Amino acid sequence: MFDNLSDRLNQVFKNLKGHGKLTEATVNEGLREVRMALLEADVNYKVVKNLVADIRKRALGQEVMASLTPGQQVVKIVNESLTELMGTRNEGLNLSGERPVCVMLVGLQGSGKTTTAGKLAVQLRKTGAKPYLVPADVYRPAAIDQLKKLGSQISVPVFQSSADMDPVDICREARTAAQKEGCDTLLLDTAGRLHVDEELMAELCRIKDAVKPSDILFVADSMTGQDAVNVAGSFNDMLDIGGVILTKLDGDARGGAALSIRAVTKKPIKFVGVGEKLADLEAFHPDRMASRILGMGDVLSLIEKAQDVVDEKEAAVLQKKLRKNQFTLEDFRDQLRQVRKMGSLTDIMGMIPGFSKMKQLKDVDVDDKELVRIEALINSMTAKERQNHSIINGSRRKRIAKGSGTTVQDVNQLLKNYAQMMKMMKKLNKGGMKGLARNMLPF
Repeated sequence: MFDNLSDRLNQVFKNLKGHGKLTEATVNEGLREVRMALLEADVNYKVVKNLVADIRKRALGQEVMASLTPGQQVVKIVNESLTELMGTRNEGLNLSGERPVCVMLVGLQGSGKTTTAGKLAVQLRKTGAKPYLVPADVYRPAAIDQLKKLGSQISVPVFQSSADMDPVDICREARTAAQKEGCDTLLLDTAGRLHVDEELMAELCRIKDAVKPSDILFVADSMTGQDAVNVAGSFNDMLDIGGVILTKLDGDARGGAALSIRAVTKKPIKFVGVGEKLADLEAFHPDRMASRILGMGDVLSLIEKAQDVVDEKEAAVLQKKLRKNQFTLEDFRDQLRQVRKMGSLTDIMGMIPGFSKMKQLKDVDVDDKELVRIEALINSMTAKERQNHSIINGSRRKRIAKGSGTTVQDVNQLLKNYAQMMKMMKKLNKGGMKGLARNMLPF
């Protein structure tokens, strides 16, 4: 989502690199470009004005640290300012109060509330909570059916509401039902409209008064840009929301909503939707997002993703194989499967510091389907071939290609890439790590 903004900002920092020190003229020159980059990213103009003023105040009069160039100094200041703009730290759900507590999801129709309720249930279960899904949108029968299907898919109980029930009664009765089920957290999927109206707000206020939710989360479609920010302000004025969940952050919108919404509502972004799968909901960390926008990666999020899918014992065994140069195609296939569980390759590479700044990789189009094709190739091999790729001759290559629905050229390319990777592993095992520290600066 932030690719264009990242490119523009990093060009600004690159231009500042040649200056010997930060002066008012160099700061103003850089900030003009920063302002334009933020406005083009659809960031609220008042937010841009305040942010640029803050950056200017911090930059002017500062001596460039001995270890930093002027460009790096500005990167540091912009990073800190963006982090503060988005909230400085992650703020989780407010689950205080008598059990079962209620978390109320509100927002316009089509913002992704129902799917987000399912994703949030998955997140809560990871923490040991026992969620209970409540379909309270009686105006769109499909929403009730959708939430029931989601609940069945993730094995989370769902209140059996129907379109002829009153939404307030549904929420009240659901709390009693949740107690009987032994659940501790209700997720209320409320109704939406195509736009904010008095009838909708009145209903939401009645639900709020009836169940006293511990947290009210406004679910916003980040693809709608400034409209999402304006609507969030309206919902906050009426309901005093506790936070925001931004959906579709993996899309190609300009990202202005993510940078503006907290500044306008004064309420934190708590989660972001980064894909269509039910596991694709992440806690929002302002500092990590700022680093990613500036091309500095997000190592902590990358580690957390890896921890979710990597078994420590298997990792130790793999490490020994790599050291002994015993990493087979079968091991390679298993690692590909784990990588696929972590999410899209584009997102993963965006978390690696400096990766997006490497010229040779700048325009590489990463297709996640390529991993599926590689796995199909390896699956078409015999066990002996996966253990010892050197036995794969011409006739075997034809058989592998036919079995995987690919070509002999595809088989040749896979074996070539695998051989190159093994050569690189040998070099790393002999102490060739020094070169990997290059190209890590954000310009």
